[in-house]
Amino acid sequence: MEKTVLFIKDMDCPAEEQMIRLQLADNTSVKQLDFDLENRRLTVLHTGGLESIRTAVDALDFGAELIATEPYAGEVAATQYTADKRLLWTVLLINFGVFAVEIVAGLIAHSMGLVADSLDELADALVYALSIYAITGTIIIKKRIARSSGAIQLMLALWGFAEIVRRFMVDEPVPDFIIMIVLSCFALAGNAASLYFLRQSKSQEVHIKATQIFTSNDVIVNIGVIAAAVLVAVMQSKIPDLVIGAIVFAIVLRGAVKIFKLAK
Repeated sequence: MEKTVLFIKDMDCPAEEQMIRLQLADNTSVKQLDFDLENRRLTVLHTGGLESIRTAVDALDFGAELIATEPYAGEVAATQYTADKRLLWTVLLINFGVFAVEIVAGLIAHSMGLVADSLDELADALVYALSIYAITGTIIIKKRIARSSGAIQLMLALWGFAEIVRRFMVDEPVPDFIIMIVLSCFALAGNAASLYFLRQSKSQEVHIKATQIFTSNDVIVNIGVIAAAVLVAVMQSKIPDLVIGAIVFAIVLRGAVKIFKLAK
């Protein structure tokens, strides 16, 4: 058996991990996969040659580079993807709850920033759901879930961009910055709670660590919407809200593209 370490430049969130897992799922020479998203490294325990593994990973166009290959005499773990389902369900429900409240408030406040942030929360919930099903699901089930999640995210992102363009062109009321700040703080609290629960876990599984990174990024988005609300209040203009909305919808669109690659 051999141990191969790859540096994968564009592997920075759970979506890429899932894509690589699916890409290598049918490769019988692969015995174990260990992901280090923080350092963008993938360690593969495998038998036989490396060529088929490199070909499969390179097909994803993530900028994979070989670091080292060496003989491996150790043991293979009993399972390579033992997830803490309770934690994933907790953060999934928090994200979905924040989405439901935030999208209603966003529509009431005429804030595309809030609407976009709510859809980003929904996108996260879909990724967490995919991670939960990926624990025991078959390849066919995983791909169906991925396609459905990607389609939903794509439609939401395209609708969001179209709505932002429309609001740029027509006379829309200035968003209610008070509702924006209050609801962004609510979303921030939800993501902070998710991080708290995740960090209470004693699990060292990489997908738990990846989920922490994923949720930390959401905190940055929440702060961005709060900053946009302050600018709306100061400028009495809808422009800051539309700009932050466009940025968040771009994030959602990027997630949809990754999910479609996952289901390819």
